[in-house]
Amino acid sequence: MTTTHDLIDIKKIRKKLGLTQVELAKKAGVSQSLIAKIEAGLLDPGYSKTKYIFDALEQLTQNEELSAEDVMNKKVITAKISDFVMDIIKLMKKHGISQLPVLDEEKPVGLITEHGVLDKISQGISMNHQKAQDIMEDCPPIVTPQTKMSVLSHLLRYFPIVLVVQKGKLLGLVSKADVIVRMT
Repeated sequence: MTTTHDLIDIKKIRKKLGLTQVELAKKAGVSQSLIAKIEAGLLDPGYSKTKYIFDALEQLTQNEELSAEDVMNKKVITAKISDFVMDIIKLMKKHGISQLPVLDEEKPVGLITEHGVLDKISQGISMNHQKAQDIMEDCPPIVTPQTKMSVLSHLLRYFPIVLVVQKGKLLGLVSKADVIVRMT
Protein backbone atom coordinates (compact mmCIF):
# COMPACT_ATOMS: atom_id res chain seq x y z
CA MET A 1 0.00 0.00 0.00
CA THR A 2 1.19 3.54 -0.64
CA THR A 3 2.05 6.06 2.03
CA THR A 4 0.95 9.68 2.19
CA HIS A 5 4.60 10.72 1.84
CA ASP A 6 4.91 8.82 -1.44
CA LEU A 7 1.81 10.50 -2.82
CA ILE A 8 3.03 13.97 -1.82
CA ASP A 9 6.22 13.24 -3.75
CA ILE A 10 4.21 12.95 -6.96
CA LYS A 11 3.38 16.66 -6.96
CA LYS A 12 6.94 17.68 -5.96
CA ILE A 13 8.55 15.59 -8.67
CA ARG A 14 6.00 16.66 -11.31
CA LYS A 15 6.62 20.34 -10.54
CA LYS A 16 10.39 19.85 -10.50
CA LEU A 17 10.16 18.34 -13.99
CA GLY A 18 7.98 21.25 -15.12
CA LEU A 19 5.04 19.02 -16.03
CA THR A 20 1.35 19.81 -15.85
CA GLN A 21 -1.08 17.31 -14.37
CA VAL A 22 -2.34 16.61 -17.91
CA GLU A 23 1.17 15.85 -19.19
CA LEU A 24 1.93 13.51 -16.30
CA ALA A 25 -1.44 11.78 -16.66
CA LYS A 26 -0.78 11.19 -20.36
CA LYS A 27 2.71 9.76 -19.69
CA ALA A 28 1.39 7.52 -16.91
CA GLY A 29 -1.70 6.38 -18.82
CA VAL A 30 -4.11 7.64 -16.15
CA SER A 31 -6.63 10.47 -16.04
CA GLN A 32 -5.78 14.06 -15.10
CA SER A 33 -8.54 14.01 -12.50
CA LEU A 34 -6.84 11.04 -10.81
CA ILE A 35 -3.57 13.02 -10.58
CA ALA A 36 -5.45 16.06 -9.21
CA LYS A 37 -7.25 13.99 -6.56
CA ILE A 38 -4.02 12.28 -5.48
CA GLU A 39 -2.15 15.59 -5.23
CA ALA A 40 -5.01 17.15 -3.25
CA GLY A 41 -4.90 14.22 -0.81
CA LEU A 42 -8.50 13.25 -1.64
CA LEU A 43 -7.71 9.79 -2.97
CA ASP A 44 -5.41 6.90 -2.11
CA PRO A 45 -5.13 5.07 -5.43
CA GLY A 46 -4.46 1.38 -5.76
CA TYR A 47 -0.99 -0.03 -6.20
CA SER A 48 -1.18 -0.40 -9.99
CA LYS A 49 -2.20 3.23 -10.60
CA THR A 50 0.48 4.49 -8.23
CA LYS A 51 3.07 2.30 -9.93
CA TYR A 52 2.12 3.70 -13.37
CA ILE A 53 2.56 7.24 -12.09
CA PHE A 54 5.89 6.62 -10.34
CA ASP A 55 7.22 4.65 -13.33
CA ALA A 56 6.37 7.58 -15.60
CA LEU A 57 8.06 10.02 -13.22
CA GLU A 58 11.15 7.81 -13.00
CA GLN A 59 11.43 7.61 -16.78
CA LEU A 60 10.98 11.37 -17.14
CA THR A 61 13.58 12.01 -14.43
CA GLN A 62 16.11 9.81 -16.23
CA ASN A 63 15.47 11.70 -19.47
CA GLU A 64 16.25 14.97 -17.65
CA GLU A 65 19.54 13.65 -16.23
CA LEU A 66 22.68 15.50 -17.31
CA SER A 67 25.03 13.72 -19.67
CA ALA A 68 28.79 13.75 -20.28
CA GLU A 69 28.50 16.45 -22.93
CA ASP A 70 26.76 18.69 -20.37
CA VAL A 71 29.53 18.47 -17.76
CA MET A 72 32.72 17.65 -19.67
CA ASN A 73 35.73 19.92 -19.81
CA LYS A 74 36.35 20.59 -23.51
CA LYS A 75 39.76 22.21 -23.03
CA VAL A 76 41.77 19.04 -22.60
CA ILE A 77 45.53 19.17 -22.20
CA THR A 78 47.01 15.97 -23.65
CA ALA A 79 50.40 14.37 -24.24
CA LYS A 80 51.60 12.19 -27.09
CA ILE A 81 53.09 8.77 -26.37
CA SER A 82 56.46 10.02 -27.63
CA ASP A 83 56.54 13.15 -25.41
CA PHE A 84 59.27 13.27 -22.78
CA VAL A 85 58.00 12.98 -19.20
CA MET A 86 59.94 16.07 -18.09
CA ASP A 87 58.05 18.11 -20.72
CA ILE A 88 54.76 16.60 -19.55
CA ILE A 89 55.56 17.53 -15.94
CA LYS A 90 56.22 21.13 -17.03
CA LEU A 91 52.91 21.13 -18.94
CA MET A 92 51.02 19.82 -15.91
CA LYS A 93 52.63 22.47 -13.68
CA LYS A 94 51.90 25.26 -16.18
CA HIS A 95 48.21 24.37 -16.36
CA GLY A 96 47.82 23.38 -12.71
CA ILE A 97 46.61 19.86 -13.47
CA SER A 98 47.46 16.57 -11.81
CA GLN A 99 46.75 14.22 -14.70
CA LEU A 100 46.41 14.20 -18.45
CA PRO A 101 45.45 11.72 -21.16
CA VAL A 102 48.09 10.27 -23.46
CA LEU A 103 47.23 10.00 -27.14
CA ASP A 104 48.58 7.88 -29.96
CA GLU A 105 47.64 9.98 -32.97
CA GLU A 106 44.12 11.05 -31.90
CA LYS A 107 43.31 7.89 -29.93
CA PRO A 108 43.49 7.89 -26.10
CA VAL A 109 45.86 5.13 -24.95
CA GLY A 110 46.88 6.00 -21.40
CA LEU A 111 47.05 8.45 -18.53
CA ILE A 112 49.92 10.29 -16.86
CA THR A 113 49.25 11.30 -13.25
CA GLU A 114 51.32 13.07 -10.61
CA HIS A 115 50.85 9.99 -8.44
CA GLY A 116 52.19 7.73 -11.21
CA VAL A 117 55.23 9.92 -11.81
CA LEU A 118 56.01 10.07 -8.08
CA ASP A 119 55.62 6.30 -7.85
CA LYS A 120 58.20 5.78 -10.62
CA ILE A 121 60.59 8.25 -9.02
CA SER A 122 60.26 6.46 -5.65
CA GLN A 123 61.24 3.24 -7.47
CA GLY A 124 64.49 4.95 -8.48
CA ILE A 125 63.49 5.55 -12.09
CA SER A 126 64.93 8.78 -13.49
CA MET A 127 62.47 10.84 -15.52
CA ASN A 128 65.17 12.52 -17.62
CA HIS A 129 64.89 10.27 -20.67
CA GLN A 130 61.53 8.61 -20.07
CA LYS A 131 58.71 9.08 -22.54
CA ALA A 132 54.99 9.02 -21.83
CA GLN A 133 54.64 5.50 -23.20
CA ASP A 134 57.26 4.30 -20.70
CA ILE A 135 55.43 5.37 -17.56
CA MET A 136 51.78 5.92 -18.51
CA GLU A 137 49.02 4.14 -16.67
CA ASP A 138 46.13 2.36 -18.35
CA CYS A 139 43.67 4.51 -20.24
CA PRO A 140 40.79 5.76 -18.10
CA PRO A 141 37.23 4.73 -19.04
CA ILE A 142 35.93 6.08 -22.32
CA VAL A 143 32.30 7.09 -22.69
CA THR A 144 30.12 8.70 -25.33
CA PRO A 145 28.81 12.27 -25.00
CA GLN A 146 25.35 10.85 -24.18
CA THR A 147 26.51 8.89 -21.12
CA LYS A 148 24.35 9.88 -18.15
CA MET A 149 25.57 11.49 -14.94
CA SER A 150 24.63 8.43 -12.87
CA VAL A 151 27.09 6.33 -14.90
CA LEU A 152 29.78 9.02 -14.76
CA SER A 153 29.53 9.41 -11.00
CA HIS A 154 29.83 5.64 -10.57
CA LEU A 155 32.94 5.47 -12.80
CA LEU A 156 34.53 8.42 -10.99
CA ARG A 157 34.38 6.49 -7.74
CA TYR A 158 37.06 4.20 -9.19
CA PHE A 159 38.92 6.35 -11.74
CA PRO A 160 40.37 9.88 -11.54
CA ILE A 161 38.83 10.97 -14.87
CA VAL A 162 36.57 9.69 -17.61
CA LEU A 163 37.28 10.50 -21.26
CA VAL A 164 34.50 11.53 -23.63
CA VAL A 165 35.09 10.21 -27.15
CA GLN A 166 32.99 10.17 -30.27
CA LYS A 167 33.99 8.41 -33.48
CA GLY A 168 37.50 7.89 -32.11
CA LYS A 169 38.04 11.60 -31.39
CA LEU A 170 38.62 12.92 -27.85
CA LEU A 171 35.98 15.59 -27.20
CA GLY A 172 36.60 16.22 -23.52
CA LEU A 173 37.04 14.75 -20.10
CA VAL A 174 35.04 14.59 -16.92
CA SER A 175 36.74 14.80 -13.53
CA LYS A 176 35.26 14.54 -10.06
CA ALA A 177 35.52 18.32 -9.80
CA ASP A 178 33.50 18.78 -13.01
CA VAL A 179 30.67 16.69 -11.57
CA ILE A 180 30.75 18.39 -8.16
CA VAL A 181 30.77 21.90 -9.64
CA ARG A 182 27.82 21.04 -11.88
CA MET A 183 25.79 19.60 -9.00
CA THR A 184 26.15 22.68 -6.76
